[in-house]
Amino acid sequence: MLVALLLIGIVAHSSLIATSASVLLVLKFTNINFIFPLLERRGLELGLLFLMLAILVPLANGKVTDRDIVSNLTSLTGMLAIAGGAAATHLNGRGLKLLKVDPEIVFGLVLGSIFGIIFLNGVPVGPLMAAGITALMMPLVRFFGR
Repeated sequence: MLVALLLIGIVAHSSLIATSASVLLVLKFTNINFIFPLLERRGLELGLLFLMLAILVPLANGKVTDRDIVSNLTSLTGMLAIAGGAAATHLNGRGLKLLKVDPEIVFGLVLGSIFGIIFLNGVPVGPLMAAGITALMMPLVRFFGR
């Protein structure tokens, strides 16, 4: 499966998927399997840490000022951003619960991300959000599938 994901990542021009599959293949073939539980337990937190660091760099290097923040938060865009952030974190929480209950869903999420990259010109920022959206859609499908 990892080799298939590597090839799909290469074909889809997704360096994130290809690199992830490559790193896991190297870990597996070099017999450093003790890292797998650590990655499974703390990998998501580490990834979110780096994502948050990248997002906050403009604040740290002075490209975004206090005045910019106040101006933005009082605008319609800023208020929508607050609502969007709250909705996204809620969905991410639901996605995390779904991944814990149904971890084999990851391959479908990755495949959906690849379709999004190829056909929708998307950016694969997270299976967690994809799982959250999936968790949101599941009750609707069950309801209308009766």
